[in-house]
Amino acid sequence: MWLLIFLAWLVIWAAGTYWYLFGKPSPFSLESVRPPGPREFDQKKRDRVIKQGFSVDKVPQNLDVIVVGSGIGGLTVGATLAKAGRKVLVLEQHDQAGGCCHTYIEKGFEFDVGLHYIGQVHENSLLRIAFDQITEGQLEFQELDKHFDTIQIGLGEEKHEYTIFTGKTEMEAHLKKQFPDDTAAIEAFFKIMKVSAKKTHYLATLKLIPQWVSLFLLKTGIAQFMSPIFDLSGTSATALVNTLTNNKDLHVIFSYLFYGVPPKDSSIVINALLIHHYKRGAYYPKGGASEIAFHIIRTIQKHGGNCLVRAPVTQVLVNQKGEAYGVKVRKGKEEHELHAPVIVSNCGIFTTFQKLLPPEVQVKPDIQERLNMMKHGRGSFLVFSGFEGTHEELGLVSTNFWLFKNNDMDRSMEEFFALGKEDAPENIPMMFITMPSAKDPEAKIRHPRKSCMTILTMVKYEWFEEWTDTTVRKRGDEYHQYKMRFANKLFEWACTIFPKIKDKLVFQDVATPLTNMHYLGSQRGAMYSAEHNLDRFHAEAVARNRCNTPVKNLYISGQDVFSCGIAGALHGGLLCAATVLDHIIYIDLLLLKKKLKRRKAKELASKKLQ
Repeated sequence: MWLLIFLAWLVIWAAGTYWYLFGKPSPFSLESVRPPGPREFDQKKRDRVIKQGFSVDKVPQNLDVIVVGSGIGGLTVGATLAKAGRKVLVLEQHDQAGGCCHTYIEKGFEFDVGLHYIGQVHENSLLRIAFDQITEGQLEFQELDKHFDTIQIGLGEEKHEYTIFTGKTEMEAHLKKQFPDDTAAIEAFFKIMKVSAKKTHYLATLKLIPQWVSLFLLKTGIAQFMSPIFDLSGTSATALVNTLTNNKDLHVIFSYLFYGVPPKDSSIVINALLIHHYKRGAYYPKGGASEIAFHIIRTIQKHGGNCLVRAPVTQVLVNQKGEAYGVKVRKGKEEHELHAPVIVSNCGIFTTFQKLLPPEVQVKPDIQERLNMMKHGRGSFLVFSGFEGTHEELGLVSTNFWLFKNNDMDRSMEEFFALGKEDAPENIPMMFITMPSAKDPEAKIRHPRKSCMTILTMVKYEWFEEWTDTTVRKRGDEYHQYKMRFANKLFEWACTIFPKIKDKLVFQDVATPLTNMHYLGSQRGAMYSAEHNLDRFHAEAVARNRCNTPVKNLYISGQDVFSCGIAGALHGGLLCAATVLDHIIYIDLLLLKKKLKRRKAKELASKKLQ
């Protein structure tokens, strides 16, 4: 008797699991992907998509989902839910959609704001399949030179230069040539990269299965027995690489893709994943970064939704039962209420919980508990420079440059962020240089004889805090002089590598944390959103930091869900869509990947027969 009951229970459990994993319709299909159409160069036609201003009459009727914020995470969850049959409205406070994927044109120069290059979009990769689904095959990528990054450590005669190459085997082999005495350390690090890349989905799964199951697996040690990824994710990058080598230059190489957190306080898994991200190639969107938002929005519109800009959301509406049911949008002096059964916030956990929720909901213990899991990220400081002349004439290349004044990242970052406001501009320890006009082959068509460069470093919000209440572009002479002290130092440093640019500079714009707050809506100017510190990536913290929130029907998307960057934010969008649909859509993507590989194998076989 008991055996029959047990077998019946087992059958029911197996059937339920199968239905949960495979029984729900997929939002994705091979049929939805079509060959890329001709590029749209008419800016007015593009603006109708990415700069469509808010008005009540443009809001679709009978909304299913409202997404607050049009960064890649918000657009990804919006497009995925739209393809799943939901009517979606994306609201953006800026005058252009895209978040960190948007570009801006000034004096004939086009600058990317947050997307400088991207990896893992080679044919039939999971990320490429995701991009193809949410843009329906319309987004194209230009593969960059195999030598995609140059790292310079030190100044003057003390400077050492290293180059990073793409390639499944070439990346490791090229690094070994530059560090012949540390081949064992490099091999060990690449093994960590491999584990991190192959098992990261285990960490993502912690966010998708019931939280009590995730915590049970972690607290009992079952998860750690299954894979080392659960321990590695909470391991300090500095602590681990110290066990591999004493070579401080190599320490920098293992953590050079900086995001505002010293290696001692960052996860080895995140640092390893960032390098692995480019192993199969570095790419740039053909037509520029704004192509991403342009094509994803058209997917949302195709399925009855819309994306509207100049639509600042002032509050998430919460009823007496504690359920989110809509938002308030400000237009001029008026506020409009828009209602939907699902609200997704893509504007960061701090903005969502501290600004958008009603005050009486903000103070609830479960909201405060989620907030206490996160810290504010460092602010970003960018210098946008435009030059007359082609990139060939100016010696600009598609390769990115990462510059460090010394090989002790932990000490230099700690000392820099401990400085007072007046001392900071003269003591910048590191910076990143990218040249978007040299990456996009169509830049010459859109902006002939115009070249541009973006320089980025990390700064403290507190150095700029006194001007928080001033108006953008009207912050006064003291603010301008102060930010230019940073900008001039960074540009002078860049000129030591590209001397021809100094006399060809015709335009320069500077973005401080306050600029990022105004245009991107980022808290304290942190373009990478909440800090990516070690505490955040301990496995239990990963399991607790999920897309659903203590407010029923309110979900979080974007960089604060998993990790920073375009790929990290996109996966945050996919995880959010999976949570809303209660369906693990990654299985759908993996099944598509399997079909595409079979199709590719058949194509290769038929070519051989010919």
